[in-house]
Amino acid sequence: MLDDVRFRVRSFAQSLVRPAPDAPGQGLAEYALILALIAIVAIVALLFLGTQISSILSGVGKSI
Repeated sequence: MLDDVRFRVRSFAQSLVRPAPDAPGQGLAEYALILALIAIVAIVALLFLGTQISSILSGVGKSI
């Protein structure tokens, strides 16, 4: 019984250390997730900084 538990724990630990094999299309999915994350960060930044950016660009436009 104890040997079985040790074997399972050792197998689980080894599976965490070994890298997972690359599946077809995995790279494309990762790029899509990164692109979605960048888009979300950009939208949130524009929501928080939109009025400040607008006033800066208005000042630049008036000085030209």
